[in-house]
Amino acid sequence: MCCSGQDEQLHVESVLVGVNDTSYRICGSVIPLILNSHLYKTNQRVFIAAVSYIVILIMNIGISVVICIDKNLHQPMYLLFCNLTVSDIIGSTHVVPRLLADILLPPSERIITYYECVVQAFTTQLFGTTAHTVLMIMAFDRYVAICNPLRYAAIMTNKMVIKLTVSAWGVAFVLVGILLGLTIRLNRCRTLITNPFCDNASLFKLSCESVFINNVYGLTFTVVLLSSSIGSMVLTYTKITVVCLTSKNKSLNSKALKTCSTHLVVYFIMLLSGMIIIIMHRFPQYSDYRKLSAILFVIVPGTLNPIIYGVQSKEIQKFLFDIFRFRK
Repeated sequence: MCCSGQDEQLHVESVLVGVNDTSYRICGSVIPLILNSHLYKTNQRVFIAAVSYIVILIMNIGISVVICIDKNLHQPMYLLFCNLTVSDIIGSTHVVPRLLADILLPPSERIITYYECVVQAFTTQLFGTTAHTVLMIMAFDRYVAICNPLRYAAIMTNKMVIKLTVSAWGVAFVLVGILLGLTIRLNRCRTLITNPFCDNASLFKLSCESVFINNVYGLTFTVVLLSSSIGSMVLTYTKITVVCLTSKNKSLNSKALKTCSTHLVVYFIMLLSGMIIIIMHRFPQYSDYRKLSAILFVIVPGTLNPIIYGVQSKEIQKFLFDIFRFRK
């Protein structure tokens, strides 16, 4: 029987539930060394999740505030990086608070309305998509800075930064909107979400109808996004490498190596985290590892991105050093 209506509710299987899964109509084992409640009490799990969320918020909001306050950081590279901090804040906020609430509830009470699930799924997919599109526009900025330094100021104007920002978020909104639109049209006959949070795959798995169109668009969406993302990175950094190899300017080469290596590290962390989730969705027998990787996809990049950029940026280091020295 198809489930519908304003008050429709779905059971949500939290990744950190360790003992009694019998309240769910579909049960699954849990990774014992990490998730078993005999090893980690509820308050410990809440503490770990809460600390991770607080760290992500403090670091990403902090670095955004620093960039806004310090006029020396009002450069295209840092302004574009603010998009990444916003994406990380959105990604963590739509997952961790809900996860904390679910940990404190018994399994039978972990429910979410369908419409709340759709909103969370949209935010999830938007977060994953903007992680790629934002890093693509940041790669373009690095390409212009290193391969066209004399025209950098003329090309990377405030107007261009706004255009790049709008395009990164606009493309993500359109692609994800179509993706979710194809999913919410389906009738539903199941009520169990076997994921720590709602995403597109979790939603269309609730349907007993044919999801052929969803799979075709989802696969096309993934291929286009990944090929555009990886292709732009390969093309951009190949040209940057050629310029550095042919240039005798050691200062330029050193700066290029520093900024580009930082960008590539952030990109590979995001790419690896996302690929693990995509691969795990194809292997239901590893559902527990998928749940864990889904949480790590939100927590790991969101924590490491501001650290990596903060550590390599002399301007940010100088600003923070001046603040601490002033207070002393």
